[in-house]
Order: sequence, then C-alpha cells, then structure tokens
Amino acid sequence: MPVLIELVDGHKAYGGRVVLADASVSITDTMKVGVVGRNGAGKSTLCRILVGEEEADGGELRRSTSLRLGYLRQHDPFLPGETALQFLLRDSGQPEWRCGEVAARFEVKGERLAAPLDSLSGGWRTRVKLAALLLHEPNLLVLDEPTNFLDLRTQLLLQGFLAGFRGAALVVSHDRGFLRAVCDHTLEVSRGGLILEPGDIDAWMERASERRLHAERVNAAVEAKRRQLQRFIDSNRANASTATQAKSKAKQMARLEGIEITGDERRAVIRVPEIGEPRRGPALRCDDLAIGYGDRRVADDIRVEVEHGQRVAVVGDNGEGKTTFLRTVAGSLPPLAGAARWGHGCRTGLYAQHVYSSLPGERTVIQHLHHAAADGLKTQDLLDIAGAFLFSGDDVEKPISVLSGGERARLALAGLLVGGHNVLILDEPGNHLDVETLESLAAALRTYHSTMLFTSHDRAFVAAIATAVVEVRSGRVTTYPGDWQNYLWRVQREIDDGQRGTAPPRSAPAAAATSTPAAAGRRAWELQKRSASAEKRIAQYEAERDRLDAALADCQDTAAAEALHRDRERARERLERATAEWMEAQEELGRAGP
Repeated sequence: MPVLIELVDGHKAYGGRVVLADASVSITDTMKVGVVGRNGAGKSTLCRILVGEEEADGGELRRSTSLRLGYLRQHDPFLPGETALQFLLRDSGQPEWRCGEVAARFEVKGERLAAPLDSLSGGWRTRVKLAALLLHEPNLLVLDEPTNFLDLRTQLLLQGFLAGFRGAALVVSHDRGFLRAVCDHTLEVSRGGLILEPGDIDAWMERASERRLHAERVNAAVEAKRRQLQRFIDSNRANASTATQAKSKAKQMARLEGIEITGDERRAVIRVPEIGEPRRGPALRCDDLAIGYGDRRVADDIRVEVEHGQRVAVVGDNGEGKTTFLRTVAGSLPPLAGAARWGHGCRTGLYAQHVYSSLPGERTVIQHLHHAAADGLKTQDLLDIAGAFLFSGDDVEKPISVLSGGERARLALAGLLVGGHNVLILDEPGNHLDVETLESLAAALRTYHSTMLFTSHDRAFVAAIATAVVEVRSGRVTTYPGDWQNYLWRVQREIDDGQRGTAPPRSAPAAAATSTPAAAGRRAWELQKRSASAEKRIAQYEAERDRLDAALADCQDTAAAEALHRDRERARERLERATAEWMEAQEELGRAGP
C-alpha cells in the first residue's frame, strides 16, 4: 500500500519539555488511525507537524506527491465578522454553489450559512470547518478532536462519513466510542514516542494490558529465581568446597534480566464522600413548564418526572435548549410558565459549562475546597479529595489564578462533590478533562448515591452512567424509556429512515374504531397489564445491570471479569427486549386513545 506521509526520527521540544523524541510513523493510503494519549502528550503537536503548520526540531518528514491533506483544527481559522459562506469560499476557492452543497451535508444552510461565524455555537462552527475540509477533496484527513461540541446527530453523520471515506484518516479524539467506530489502527503518543498497532482502540487496550501482565509475570519469575540463587550463594560462598559453585551462581544471577515496565502516568482515582442513605420517590416534577429567555420560548408544555437515584442524560442537538432546561430546573433561570418542583430534602448542586473560569483566582486549591465543603468534612478529607483530583503535596497551596483550564475544571468538580449535595446537575462536566479522568469521574458517579441530570457530548461517558434519557428537540422535552443504548438505537433508526430533523409528535393520532367497545376495553386492559409487567422487568434488569457494572468495576480477576461481562450482556439484552415490549404496548395504547 502506498505511503502517503511518514515521519522519521522526529524530535520536538518546547523549552526543556520534550514532546517527541526519535518518533517515527508511516500512514498508508487506506489506514484509519485513532491517536490516543494523555493531555499534553503531543497529539496536537504531531498533527501540526504532519500538516506543515509546525516544524520538527529534528528528523525528516516525507510526503507522497499524491498527498492531499485535509486538516480539522481544534482552533477556529475564521476572520472577524466572516460568515460561514465567506469562509468556505475563501478557504476552498470553490464556487458558491459547491460550497453551499457541501455545507448542506452538515445542515449549514439558509440563515446559518449567511450568519457571522462568531454568532454560531461551537458545534455549528465545527460543522463549518468539516464542510471546508471536504471541499478540498483530501485523501488524508487529519482530525484533531473532531467531536468536540458536536451533538449526537452530527457525531453520527461524521462517523458514517468517515466509515465510508475511501482515503486515510488520522483522528485525535478522547471519545473512545467514536474511535472504535471509525478506526482500524491505533497510534499511542506517550513519553515522546509513537507506537502504531493494527486494530481498534479495544484491541490496543487489550494488548497493552496483556503486555503489562506478561512483563509482571516474567519479572516475578526472575525475582523468584534471584532469591533462590542468592540463598544458595549466601549459604555456600564461605565453604571452600562450594565457593566455585557460588561464584557460578552469582554470574548466572547477574545475567538474569526482567522486562522494564514503564511507570504508569499519574491519573485521577476519584472517590467521593458519602451523603447518607439513598432517598426514594420523586425527586423532580415539571408541571406545564415553559423555558426560555424573555420573549423567546425554547420549549413548553414540559412534563418530566425524575425519581431519586436516577441518572438522567439530557440530550439534543446544539442550540435546542439542553442548557436552558438544566439552568431552569436548577433555579438559576426563571421559568416562563409552570414550575419545576424538587422533592423534600433535595440539595441541588450545579456544575455549569464555564464555571471553572469563574473560580476566584486569589483562593488556593485547599481554600476553595474548604469554602465548598459540607459541614463535618475535615481537612484530611479534603486533602484526600484533592489528591484524587490530582492535587497533592504543594499543589493544594497553588492559587487558582495559575491553574490551567483542565486543572480548574477538576477543582470545580471536586468542590461540587464535597458539597454534600444529593442532586447533581452537570452541564458538560467532561469539558477539559482527559479520557482517564473522565472515566474515573464516571466510575465515581455510578456509586454516588445521588440523583443526576447531566448533559455531555462524550458518548462513552453518557453510556457509562445514564439510566434514563430526556431529549430536548423542536420545542419539546421528551422522556425516552430505557437507557442510553436504547435511545441511540432509536436515533440511528430515525436517521436511517429519514425521520430525524422533524419535530417529535405531540401525540399519536387516534386509530379508527375497528372493534366493539367491549373488545376495545379488553384489549386496553391487556395492554396495560403487558405494559406494567414490562415496566417491572425494566426496573429489575436495570438494577441487575447496575449491580454487574459495579462488580465489573471492582473485579481484578480476568476469568471472573469475563463471566461478569457475559452476565451483563445478557442483562442488557433482556432490558432491551423488555423496553421494546413496553414501548410497543404504549404505542398501541396511544393509538387506541382514551
């Protein structure tokens, strides 16, 4: 297969910090490569070197004469006041009709195509950048965090495009679900080196785990042999008749070599304080709620009920009103009509998208945690929490003003989790967090005895913790039965059927009367029984799934983990069948009318 681009012995440093050291990689014309690594490992630097925006300090960059690069940057390349159409014309040099045609593939048309880019949300600006990239007709796509700010529908559109793209792609992403869906190779950037392996992200993680286990076993065997030889040497070197054997054993021991295991990079292991016994019953009830700003209604006629202990993912396309809904139920935005009522004893805590940027810069890390903490938490408790969020030693005395965006986001979350809240409202908690920290946060939230409403563009995070889904779309707020996987399946089916983009129906049309009132009554009674039975089984299977998730999180034995995973898959399948049965019964009841 022809090589499109190759880096040989690349070296890059910023001051005294080495990002790449003798790093080499080759990308052929059909490879789809997922790039993984910790924040600051050098993933974006590698992209900039490959596309020519930055030069390596050493090594050689070789490009095929047939190479046509398409580069999606993290940062916006727009001019002040420039509209989407003006940018596409300037960037691509293509005629207006062609720019409009490609932009429409990402639904950038009409008012959005003519709007100044600085008036669009981050998600819509990313769509414009994707359209610009495709206008260059590349055979190698370099995508640096392409799913940032993208709603689910656009993620699925991009995912489908990349899966069918005939050229090569290099994709930097913290979204492992996205990498799993589109990439057939994995490139790890770590400690200045590049390691390219065939297989998707799951295969890479499995091999990395196997290599470590193998190294640990070899080292354990080597250490046992050393102890055995040392005992022989200690017992026999003073004895004239066995001194020669002891010397031989010493030489043998010197030749024993283990396998170097590179120390794990420091990562968050989040633990949260206990908040008392879990509560039962309704936590939130929205009655005829209308949300919006001033004269602008975002959604109305909202009737949503959340039970204590539910973890509700609030989903929807960019600009549909997810944040507006969360702010309204949190009490930071007044409702336009109706009410959002919290149950007795609910103590709500809000994490807003940009809360990390408003933390008081003069406070230190530990001072902020003291300020945010609930009564009864001691300084050592707060130091333990700080350490879990990667603030240890002298770090806790750092003023907030010197912290990076990622460090501030971690501190804001730590402050929220020590606040003694039994209801958490989280608006994009994953922004600025690396994959490992986000995974640790998800694991902690699964065991936190609180009610949650949250929104996130990271599908792996949503799938890990959501037990229910509420969608904000086209002026409606709709509760979907089942978990995130069930919702994702429904959305994909609607996209395949061309139904996405239309508003969800306010009510199903009544079916024409085709039976006697008595027969209709019997049928309704049967459907209600079937619905109630399915609903009971849904609760049972959800509890079983959550129990197995918790067991998997704590399991250290490979064979036991495999058995738990099989049980979890069976529970998921049973849950999907019960949910489908409930939905069918509800749809038929809706068609039958009251």
